[in-house]
Amino acid sequence: MDIGALLTSAGINIAICVVLLSLYSILRKQPSNVSVYFMRRLISEPIKHSDPFHFERLVPSASWIVRAWQATNEEILAAGGVDALVFLRIVVFSIRVFIIAAAICVFLLLPVNYYGQEMQHKQIHSESLEVFTIGNVKEGSKWFWTHCLALYVISCSACVLLHFEYKNITKMRLAHITGSPVNPSHFTVLVRSIPCSQNHSYSKSVEDFFSTYYPASYVSHQMVYRAGRVDKLMKDAEKMYRMLKTIESQTKKSYMPCCLCGKSTHSFEALNNDAESVEIKTSSDELQPSQREKKDVEKIYRKLKTIETQKKMSSTPGCLCGGIMHYFKMLKKEAESVECKTSSDRSQPSQTDKERPAAFVFFRTRYAAIVAAQVLQSSNPMLWVTQLAPEPNDVYWSNLSIPYKQIWLRKIATLLGAIVFMFVFLAPVTFVQGLTQLDQLRQTFPFLKGILKQKFMNQLVTGYLPSVILMLFMYAVPPTMMLFSTIEGNVSHSERKKSAGIKVLYFTIWNVFFVNVLSGSIIRQLSVFSSFRDIPTQLAKAVPTQATFFMTYVLTSGWASLSFEVIQLFPLLCNGFRRFILRRQEEPCSNHALTFPHHTEIPRLLLFGLLGFTCSIMAPLILPFLLVYFFLAFLVYRNQILNVYVPKYESGGQFWPVVHNTTIFSLVLTQVIALGVFGIKRSPVASGFTIPLIFLTLLFNEYCRQRFSPVFKRSPAQVLIEMDKQDENWGRAEEIYKLLRTAYCQFPLLSLDLSTSQELSMAGNSGQNKDEGSSKDQESHNPDLNEIKLLS
Repeated sequence: MDIGALLTSAGINIAICVVLLSLYSILRKQPSNVSVYFMRRLISEPIKHSDPFHFERLVPSASWIVRAWQATNEEILAAGGVDALVFLRIVVFSIRVFIIAAAICVFLLLPVNYYGQEMQHKQIHSESLEVFTIGNVKEGSKWFWTHCLALYVISCSACVLLHFEYKNITKMRLAHITGSPVNPSHFTVLVRSIPCSQNHSYSKSVEDFFSTYYPASYVSHQMVYRAGRVDKLMKDAEKMYRMLKTIESQTKKSYMPCCLCGKSTHSFEALNNDAESVEIKTSSDELQPSQREKKDVEKIYRKLKTIETQKKMSSTPGCLCGGIMHYFKMLKKEAESVECKTSSDRSQPSQTDKERPAAFVFFRTRYAAIVAAQVLQSSNPMLWVTQLAPEPNDVYWSNLSIPYKQIWLRKIATLLGAIVFMFVFLAPVTFVQGLTQLDQLRQTFPFLKGILKQKFMNQLVTGYLPSVILMLFMYAVPPTMMLFSTIEGNVSHSERKKSAGIKVLYFTIWNVFFVNVLSGSIIRQLSVFSSFRDIPTQLAKAVPTQATFFMTYVLTSGWASLSFEVIQLFPLLCNGFRRFILRRQEEPCSNHALTFPHHTEIPRLLLFGLLGFTCSIMAPLILPFLLVYFFLAFLVYRNQILNVYVPKYESGGQFWPVVHNTTIFSLVLTQVIALGVFGIKRSPVASGFTIPLIFLTLLFNEYCRQRFSPVFKRSPAQVLIEMDKQDENWGRAEEIYKLLRTAYCQFPLLSLDLSTSQELSMAGNSGQNKDEGSSKDQESHNPDLNEIKLLS
């Protein structure tokens, strides 16, 4: 590939970026797109978008860039939490280290590479990109000391900056633990693989076990239940309720005449009348056989009763007789009849049928919870397995029902599936590499000879098309890895996303870097790895030649992907379909808000970091393109965090150790490749100085692993005990216990008498009274109830 092909690819991608960013600056000003580009602000604060039309809305502007640049770390922390701030620290670290690398490599190594051999150079636009790589330096050259010096400067700068970031992020994580409001997960332990007993339920087993072995610190527990069909219907009913209430508010309580008596009827009354006929048909054949379904109907009634109380017993004139009809009268009557029949046997096997061998156990102090989470509870490690519970909004409830004994089998199966998928992906990568080799392409497809003779088509096929095809294939990777992580059995959304991110990272490093570097055909790829001793030599030969493809990949997968990220193409199309096709003008609720895609963006940043490190001294021309990408990423991601993405849970920067380890891997790989290049080029001095650098980098990594990494795996007891003492001095114990009772509710639509197993066994009107009293408390912890109240 020559400079002309690279400039063609750069020109196409620059044009795409300019068009999409200009289009974004126009679309974000339109009131109809407020739910696409300002979802986080729409949820957190009211936004008025009923302003009259102005011509300025159709003029592109850079105001969003200024706002993103001027935003402080405090604003980022308030908008996206610690995870968002840590993610931006990755971008800042990359900018700093590659500014240093570009300064020394472009101004020192690039001239050395260009004049490395005695040859007659062409004009710059006609020069091959290989003359700018280390491969153009002749063997035994005395100028290899400049490459070794640059390698030392880059490695030392990266290690110093890594230590600085690791230290600051560790302090940030500890400040998050101590400074944030009371977190129920600090007092909660997730218990799995509860042994089954024929004499009593899982709930009773949990209560007996922890009352016996943790009598001073055990408070209560919340069982995990199997979600049935009725529970899914309840979620659908809530969605329908929100939709109907929105329609009702839009029509301003418009009434329609009754077909029989001519009086006005309410929109919900028609549904109630139809439901009464359904009730007569289904009450005898669906609710009677199963105690579990009776209980589910009772739960529906309790929730609807709570909503009815919030509506302050609002009523509408009856359709037939002119009397008063409440909204949920039909379900109320049915639930009352069910309650009368089941009040005596509510604690019978109908309750235990839905219990799963998992529970959330609450403790009085944080220290007691962390001790219980880390101690082996039984002589059989497969029973009474404990871990610190994730945050309530972070719990992935469906995976809690998976038997713990299946977890290790699922992990092995998903690992094998990921490996198979990784090798299946060799086919498109090999095809992409075939496009970069014109001679091979002409032999394989003779009918393309005439097309490839045209200069522009030649540059387009070799410079732009391969990276585009590879990027399109790569879009299938994150959803597949997320599916594998779900099958693994992760119990929290953050763990699932972190696991998917690690899989995507390994996949991209393998397929985008190693396979492209060592490819030619699948047979050649396998033969390369048949001899591991030759890996440094093979990498040293291949990396300089493939650096040109990596440049175009940075342009396509980097610059263009950021433009598509900021324009939010899929949500924009969905919003247009909802508004102009379905004619639904209401703004979507918080359930439709997007969370930050760490599992896709972090691997992309780390992959570009790997390409930057490995190509820095081999092909320094890639560094300016990388710097442009990181600067643009800094602005785009800050804008998205401030306006678009809504944090639903917080991991406290849990993914930073992965970033650190990947960066160390990139540095060591760069040093190994440099060692191979110096050996091929017969420079013993440069090779001798490179070997100690590898060991020094590994020693630095071990120091960071011992010094900072444990804070990301376990919370320090000193901090937790001080927080417990502070709560005791302030008298916050009762407030915390009350919070624990309502935090981990598996079915948010249900009343809070499901928060403990003891309340599940209570019968009669006492349970209803407690529901009505606790529903008010739940509103402060359950956003769904607040949202229903707002919609009504």
